[in-house]
Amino acid sequence: MPELPEVETVRRGLQPVMEGAKILVAEARRPDLRFPFQPDFVARLKGQVVTGLGRRAKYLMADLASGDVLLMHLGMSGSFRVIKPDNDTRPGEFHYPRDKDSTHDHVLFRMSSGADIVFNDPRRFGYMKVIARNALDDEPLLRGLGPEPLGNEFDAAMLARSCAGKTTSLKAALLDQRVVAGLGNIYVCEALHRSHLSPRRIAATLSTKSGQRKGAAGGEPTDHAKRLVGAIHTVLNDAIKAGGSSLRDHRQTTGELGYFQHSFKVYDREGEKCTTPRCGGIIKRFVQNGRSTFWCPKCQK
Repeated sequence: MPELPEVETVRRGLQPVMEGAKILVAEARRPDLRFPFQPDFVARLKGQVVTGLGRRAKYLMADLASGDVLLMHLGMSGSFRVIKPDNDTRPGEFHYPRDKDSTHDHVLFRMSSGADIVFNDPRRFGYMKVIARNALDDEPLLRGLGPEPLGNEFDAAMLARSCAGKTTSLKAALLDQRVVAGLGNIYVCEALHRSHLSPRRIAATLSTKSGQRKGAAGGEPTDHAKRLVGAIHTVLNDAIKAGGSSLRDHRQTTGELGYFQHSFKVYDREGEKCTTPRCGGIIKRFVQNGRSTFWCPKCQK
């Protein structure tokens, strides 16, 4: 599943051709993706100007002049590609050909910017939905999402408060979208390794003891919380700069692959030496909450 850096990379790729442009043509070439398209899906998009293109957690959100918002999720295998009239898109260093089967091109937007934006999704786990902006707070897909990990609100104090009293593992807490939005398995593993914290550590240890009682207002963030928030910021920003991680299906809108996987410190490195200076440990893998966890038992405590 694409995580925050992959979705943010896609947003930045779509922004120049989508933001400020009018949707001249909108096509839904099948009745559904993961969920059925709304009966008025195309009608609510055609002729609308995209006034802004944002992201919330793992969702892309296109603000429309009508007051609606187009909510888009990539699912497991969804990708956008931008087709320009001059066909000037050139592959990057880590490029390889996309799926050429047009039967997987399920949605098309023809923009006044001159670009066609095509959504391709072989597994059809992605989805799109048009929502009135004043109804976003009540939208089940968005309701209850935690703070953005790169937003101004997210800091060690907020993370400590969210984890106070939690007896779950630290990794499980970070994957909980109500605690922090947009993080997934890859970047949680990477952030925990860089902050030298065990994925098995109890989440409540991010708060001082006075804040570990469930519902307690007190409790200051521990040094663990401060290190972890810093590591989350660094990992996500580095991954965005690298265009995300191209495991299985992720593509940028140009067709290039993200290449942050070439910078993994721990993820998918089972049996290799830990990259932490003077550590000398060996990366291990175990299954945690149904997902593979990669960590160094020697330097992650």
